[in-house]
Amino acid sequence: MGWDFNLSAAMGAMVRTAPFIIVRMIVYFGIALGYILATGVGGALGYGFTSFGDGEGVGAFWGAMFGFVGASGVLYWAREYILYIVKAAHIAVLVHHHDGKDLPEGKGQVDYAQAVVRERFAEASVLFGIDQLIKGVLSVIQGTLNTVANLLPIPGLDNLAKIIGAVIRVSLTFVDEVILAYNIRTNSQNAWASSADALVLYAQNYGKLVKNAVWLSLFMWLLTFLIFLILLAPTFWIMSAFPGDIGFWAFIIAFILAWSVKAALVEPFAVYALMQVFFSAIEGQDPDEVWRSRLEEASEKFREIKQKAAEAIMPSQQSPT
Repeated sequence: MGWDFNLSAAMGAMVRTAPFIIVRMIVYFGIALGYILATGVGGALGYGFTSFGDGEGVGAFWGAMFGFVGASGVLYWAREYILYIVKAAHIAVLVHHHDGKDLPEGKGQVDYAQAVVRERFAEASVLFGIDQLIKGVLSVIQGTLNTVANLLPIPGLDNLAKIIGAVIRVSLTFVDEVILAYNIRTNSQNAWASSADALVLYAQNYGKLVKNAVWLSLFMWLLTFLIFLILLAPTFWIMSAFPGDIGFWAFIIAFILAWSVKAALVEPFAVYALMQVFFSAIEGQDPDEVWRSRLEEASEKFREIKQKAAEAIMPSQQSPT
């Protein structure tokens, strides 16, 4: 019941793609810094506006809330560009490393990977659209195949089944990136069609992939929690520089800092580890047409991917006028 990925190989992949680890650290630590500044400045302004008379600076909390929500809005707006410039590009070099291809060093590795992504997905919106549809299909696969309650029809186990289902859902948060890795690895000229194939192959090997995803999720969140505990003290010290009682926000900022470490260092490790399992599991397999029919019937998102795949090949089949 152990895992099937190679931890040392995953660690080696992180070392080999160190230029992208640095890029991820700059991006995600920059986001964390933006949250700290927005929350701290918002709290300071709120404190200042309510520090006169009997206000006693009670607006610090609401000012910090306003700054936090504003920073979250900026991050939400930028999420597809982060996927395009950072995540997908890192996946590209991880795939090429996995296949034993030579990789450039330093900044050249970043430029090389971004060129690969631009070749496969001309625009950020295309990659983001594929990623969102993949996530929708994955949720249907998980809901269809997670039959814990049916396998254990014992009174009182419904709640246990729900807990197990929730753990599985959390563990599958980076499976969409593994499917994007398949997209890049196959070098298909039709990203929609290769995404559909990858989803069928994923469904065929669901049990093995879920088992490994759960292990990786446990490792990832345990490590993130430890990082959170380590960061609490310095975060309280930083937030004490701002006026008002915003101690609650120190916990939030510590969590965001821990999240940034997870996103920069831990997530790519987990993605590569699961990538190992996926590529090994599908070796020599073809997408099963029975599974394709099941996904078509069960998922509107899968039908949309299939439709876009068909639309993508139509222009190439037309004769020049």
